[in-house]
Amino acid sequence: MFPFRMFSVLLMAGASITSVHAAEVGVRTFGVAAPERGRDIEVTVWYPAADGGTPGLVGDNRIFKGEPATRDAAIATGRFPLVLLSHGSGARVETMGWLATKLAETGFVVVGPNHPGTTSGDSTPAATPLIWERTADLSAVIDRFSTDPTWSAAIDPARIGVVGFSLGGSTALEIAGARADLEAYARYCDSYDKWDCAWFAGGRGYVGEMPVDVEKVDLRKLDKARFEQSNQDLRIRAAVLVDPGLAQAYVDDSLKAIDIPLSFINLGGPGVIPEAVIADKLAALVPQASYAAVTEAVHFSFLPECKDGAGDFLKSVGEIDPICDETGSRSRADIHAELKRLIVDALQRSLKGSF
Repeated sequence: MFPFRMFSVLLMAGASITSVHAAEVGVRTFGVAAPERGRDIEVTVWYPAADGGTPGLVGDNRIFKGEPATRDAAIATGRFPLVLLSHGSGARVETMGWLATKLAETGFVVVGPNHPGTTSGDSTPAATPLIWERTADLSAVIDRFSTDPTWSAAIDPARIGVVGFSLGGSTALEIAGARADLEAYARYCDSYDKWDCAWFAGGRGYVGEMPVDVEKVDLRKLDKARFEQSNQDLRIRAAVLVDPGLAQAYVDDSLKAIDIPLSFINLGGPGVIPEAVIADKLAALVPQASYAAVTEAVHFSFLPECKDGAGDFLKSVGEIDPICDETGSRSRADIHAELKRLIVDALQRSLKGSF
């Protein structure tokens, strides 16, 4: 839920189409009608592929290594579980491509929107706490994939899950049934001056791919009814929540009432996970929840692997967050391998599949 600074604009570099081996994963990008937004939103979908298409790298840019997939390949025959992705604040769904590719290889159709107002080059403090807009984005994606003949024939509507990271973790938790308390969230930011609360303090945002000056967000002036409403979509049958934001804001009774499997994952070991995202107490309240902590990881470990020299370049343009720093003795590739295992295993168990 925590925006990257200069990095937010640098992420606008799109997918390349250089010739590479693309395995058996297809990828497409298109618009989906989003009634809450009053316009289309851009989504990217990864899927088990058949033949055709153009091999390339998805999400490849100056900072991050891309992931191989075949652009516009035919969809493999079968009906697959559908997994929604919700990216973190200031990022893009393509930054979850390392995970999406693995899920598609395993037999999932995986799709995520770039959430307006909280994506790279289009990210402001004022838009960040409007979680109901993000959950509506995900519901709009389910609507499209359930009714479009191209996709409805390829997915199993009884097996739909969601994976969210950071602000996307908040989104996934709310679409699974959690409700937030506005006053509890405001009190948390009264005494916490880091991460999301530092972002709400104002100063800088991004609009039209350009940095803009922004004012402080007064959380108590948000639309209380909308912030506290239920955003549950009963079509969601499982959720994976990685470093979920708003961790201090959720209503206990709403967590206790969630009746689908939730898998909470924190990045880091005991004593080092930030208060903003620590999820062990949330997991303890959900009847069908599991909890795991990935040691020697940090929040940014969920981002793609960085290219050689990317860290130095980011510092040279003023990025202060440790986007590309390795942590402890573990490489990002090693941390990703553990995360892939945890997330794939959770979704296979929860969505009733041996596939």
